[in-house]
Amino acid sequence: MKAAVLHDYDLDLLRPEWVRYEDYPDPRAEKPHDVIVRIGGAGVCRTDLHIIEGIWRDKVDIELPYIMGHENAGWVEEIGSAVEGVSIGDAVIVHPLVTSGHCLACRRDNDMHAEENSFPGINANGGYAEFLLTSETSLIKLPESLAPKDVAPYTDAGLTAYRAAKKASKHLVPGQYAVIIGAGGLGHIGVQVLAALSAAEIIVVDLSPRALEMIATMGAHHTVVAGDDWVEEVLALTNGHGAEAVIDFVGEGDAIVKGLAATREDGYYYIVGYGGKIEVPAIDMIISEKTIVGNLVGSYPELVELMALADRGLVRLDTHEYRLSEANKALHDLNAGAFTGRAVLIP
Repeated sequence: MKAAVLHDYDLDLLRPEWVRYEDYPDPRAEKPHDVIVRIGGAGVCRTDLHIIEGIWRDKVDIELPYIMGHENAGWVEEIGSAVEGVSIGDAVIVHPLVTSGHCLACRRDNDMHAEENSFPGINANGGYAEFLLTSETSLIKLPESLAPKDVAPYTDAGLTAYRAAKKASKHLVPGQYAVIIGAGGLGHIGVQVLAALSAAEIIVVDLSPRALEMIATMGAHHTVVAGDDWVEEVLALTNGHGAEAVIDFVGEGDAIVKGLAATREDGYYYIVGYGGKIEVPAIDMIISEKTIVGNLVGSYPELVELMALADRGLVRLDTHEYRLSEANKALHDLNAGAFTGRAVLIP
């Protein structure tokens, strides 16, 4: 098969070529519940840039060369001997984690903390290729309304945003406020999910006026340019109190300090983006009673829920298509901030 393969790290992200488009051995369905998916779309994620930088090599066991790509959808190409839930030719979206489905964490709807797991595109070969090895337990059949290339980024960007927005929606009530920091690849999904699940008033903060213009059509009630005084603008919009929920899809620079400052006392700050540090004096946590919540990729049932929203047209992706052979261009465009939304590689 053809694949875009990572051979070397680039700690400064300066090289013109990060992956090589080349022939690579086809994966095979060797275990009873293995499934080979013919890729219809593979999302390009900022995590892929962090992998290229070498940030993840101390977090997971990666041996180069290997294939990135953890946001995948396509069609069932080959199945193992015990597979019953899908058939060859079915259009599917792939939950990013491969688990047995039987461990206690899985049964508690906590897939991301399964005792034994594989994460294609992170610690195993992913979807920057024509074919992907996964498991029957990771697959969700797509309704006819959704094409693989149009939904692939939901499996990480969409699912991560959904998980955080769903958590916030459980305590937000009409008359309260939510702030979304970052209107990009995750943020534009998070806004739509929050608008679908909650009656809270949504404020979106971003550096890009272009991104804010787009997000205003997706459920945001107010948009704020992320200048030096954006916290003051948020406080003005929330009657001086701050928001009951702040979801930070940036997580670096001054976003964390300002995100916490924009969180109301007894409010919730959800951290999704990473790269920065959370440093809060203990006395401030005690006096304010704010809650800081970490967020990882969502569970299999949450991806089913997200597909239901997408099928009803309540959530849509802003996608930009590239051929698999153009993987380097897609990665460089992402690094340069050349587009809003998500990039998708199509073999």
